[in-house]
Amino acid sequence: MKKTLSIAALALAMTGSAFAADLPHYKAPPPPPPPPPPLWTGFYVGLNAGGTWSNSNNTTVQSATIFNNAAVLSPLGLTYGPAAALGSSGVVSSQNSGFIGGGQIGYNWQFYNSFVAGIEADIQGIAGSNKAGNYATIVDRGLPAAGTNFVGTFATTSRSLDYLGTVRGRLGWLFTPTLLVYGTGGLAYGGVNSSVSFIGLQIPNTGSSPFSGAGAFSDTRVGWTAGGGVEWMFWPNWSAKVEYLYYDLGTVAYANSASVATLIATGDTTFVNISQTRTRFNGNVVRAGVNYHFNWGAPPVVAKY
Repeated sequence: MKKTLSIAALALAMTGSAFAADLPHYKAPPPPPPPPPPLWTGFYVGLNAGGTWSNSNNTTVQSATIFNNAAVLSPLGLTYGPAAALGSSGVVSSQNSGFIGGGQIGYNWQFYNSFVAGIEADIQGIAGSNKAGNYATIVDRGLPAAGTNFVGTFATTSRSLDYLGTVRGRLGWLFTPTLLVYGTGGLAYGGVNSSVSFIGLQIPNTGSSPFSGAGAFSDTRVGWTAGGGVEWMFWPNWSAKVEYLYYDLGTVAYANSASVATLIATGDTTFVNISQTRTRFNGNVVRAGVNYHFNWGAPPVVAKY
């Protein structure tokens, strides 16, 4: 009996082993792949091109005309009388617009997966922004002792923005892993030029010489800029962007050379014209660009809760 039971148990064990051998074998799934490296962290360089146009378009020349009102002209200079100084101003409107193109360099830091912060510096040359204009003003002297007469001034002004650069911070949000929407702002600088030349004459002319004068300003101005844009990572390490910036380099004011009219017969001073020129450099930039990203940065910071 014992021998029979042992044989039965052995047969059952062999049958179970064979059945187990026929069952399918399942392996544990492989671990998930690591997250892809950040697309945006790292240094980048690129090129841009677009257009620019000014917001404030006026150049204003403010003049003070100081007359010699004495009955007898003094050979030593001006003799001041009542109502001797008359003011006038001429305004020329000319929009500075043109093609803008240059390059940029920057660094991005992608954090919390969907946010990108960075800094960017750029510089662009501007073609076609030099604009000129003309104006004429007439000041009524209106002095009873001397009879009614006028002083006419005819002037030409010009102004230009030769180059524009910025150093800006950027902060954006990834609408998709490859599409960045951002705002930007910071420092702006640019090479500005402004000039004026004028000539004038007493009308009707009672023997006075014409007068002429000029003024000019050329320098690098520093101001601020702000704007925003969209950037698309269309290929590994390559992105394209469209961007708008507003810039303000402030107001330029400079004195023009004083201009003197004299009585031709005697050389005595009849009047002096003193003037100042003012204009403001601010405007808009719309441009497109392409960047190459080196992606040398660290992985993004991921929030843990």
